[in-house]
Amino acid sequence: MGYWSAENATEAYIKTMKMCKKANEPDVAEFISAIAAGNNAQLMVVACASTAGSTTLGLIAATHETGGRLICIVKGQEELKSSIRALGSDAVHVEFVVGKAQNLLLNEYKSADFVVIDCNLENHEGILEALQQNEREKSTIVLGYNAYWRDSWVWSRLNSHLLPIGEGLLLMRVAGKCDNGGRRNGGHGGCGGGSRKSHWVVKVDKCTGEEHVFRVRSNGGSGVKA
Repeated sequence: MGYWSAENATEAYIKTMKMCKKANEPDVAEFISAIAAGNNAQLMVVACASTAGSTTLGLIAATHETGGRLICIVKGQEELKSSIRALGSDAVHVEFVVGKAQNLLLNEYKSADFVVIDCNLENHEGILEALQQNEREKSTIVLGYNAYWRDSWVWSRLNSHLLPIGEGLLLMRVAGKCDNGGRRNGGHGGCGGGSRKSHWVVKVDKCTGEEHVFRVRSNGGSGVKA
């Protein structure tokens, strides 16, 4: 990732709306697509509880903007077949993998910089906690959709945010080895770049009641920009 591209985010958002053929209010797929594309995600991984749907389509739209890869993890052959049917011609843009999401995310796809988890997955809490504790090469944005009605300890314990988008969207950022001032954790080994910290801000429009989510970055502690 490394920088925010408003142009990529906008294009991915619009493409997702067209791909999902939706004319009503924006849903979680559009938001996820915009966040992935805006952050120039290069390796995106989505773990589905059943058949891949609009969220995966949103990530496909993001790959068109970033040139990145999209991995879709499904739990079995039936889910694989139904996902390919559901995505139609867009399925060619996805690398499908059958297996256990937690094992794959902590090993084969440890270098992913954008991870999306369906909170309908069995043991989704354990997956999210394992991602938070797992040492990663670079920072990773993790999103959990279908997060409403799940145990609240997940987002409070993992220092994450629950956004009222779609059926609830859990958002957190997992730090990587190169997050501390361009140095690996512990202060040894250079990774290049300066200190750039970021956090998420949710603003509510008092007139319309709409919620707007921004990622705010600071550079060396002096000044911020969205």
